[in-house]
Amino acid sequence: MALSFDLSSSGGYSSRERRRGFSLAIPALIWLVLFFILPVAIVFVVSFLTRGQRGALILPLTLEHYERILGPVFRPVLFDSLWIAFLTTIICLVLGYPLAFFISTRKSKQMQNVALFLVILPFWTNFLVRTYAWQIILGTEGTINGLLTGLGLISEPLALINTDFAVLLGLVYGFLPFMVLPIFASVERFEFRLVEAAYDLGANDLRTFLRVVLPLTLPGVIAGCILVFIPAIGSFITPDLLGGTQGIMIGNLITGQFRGSGNWPLGSAASIVMMIVVILGLVVYSRIGRRTS
Repeated sequence: MALSFDLSSSGGYSSRERRRGFSLAIPALIWLVLFFILPVAIVFVVSFLTRGQRGALILPLTLEHYERILGPVFRPVLFDSLWIAFLTTIICLVLGYPLAFFISTRKSKQMQNVALFLVILPFWTNFLVRTYAWQIILGTEGTINGLLTGLGLISEPLALINTDFAVLLGLVYGFLPFMVLPIFASVERFEFRLVEAAYDLGANDLRTFLRVVLPLTLPGVIAGCILVFIPAIGSFITPDLLGGTQGIMIGNLITGQFRGSGNWPLGSAASIVMMIVVILGLVVYSRIGRRTS
């Protein structure tokens, strides 16, 4: 009899805790509904409306804007955005993976903290200011061209600004810490005695890396790739300032459609397409994460 009383009271206690937890989550739920779900729903509805005179939103509903985004005019912008975001991710991975190992293998904790501080130091400055700095560095009369001209290596300034190279350089510079930090967290949990065991069993450096090191640090790699790819594909400040008309990406397309009397339904359709691409990336991340866990 006492046992049944304890069980029932325990069940009542857990029920009260669940209700209390839900009540504590209500402010966060309201925030998500007002500032995430509702805006996304509005953008989704607007993407099907027709653009009237002076940018007015009118009926009927149409799929014209999605057809234009996926059509021959805007499709290259979408593919270029995917390609530049992919290249940015790969370059950040190639640079960030060994850097994360270098930081993690420092014997001195103080040196490790200094190295991590240098990685996150750029975040202390506004991203827009840092992008303007790259304009000065890559400009026709900027730092690089001035140095090369002064050394007599070139006779005319190099066309570095307003190119895909400048956009790629700016994106890698801006998002490299997002690759380094998750990989560093994975390497910190890595047991290096497994490498010694692999060598004892006759494995060479490449086989040890592919069969031992990479699989055990793969969660950090995947997280870093997602953290770089998602903001890179939607970036508009870096392509706008460093790429000009040559480096336009889908973020610039969306921004341009929402300015002035632009085409809001077309910009909304582009936003939804980009959101679908991001969601697909998250789905791939979650599935790979389950296999590696």
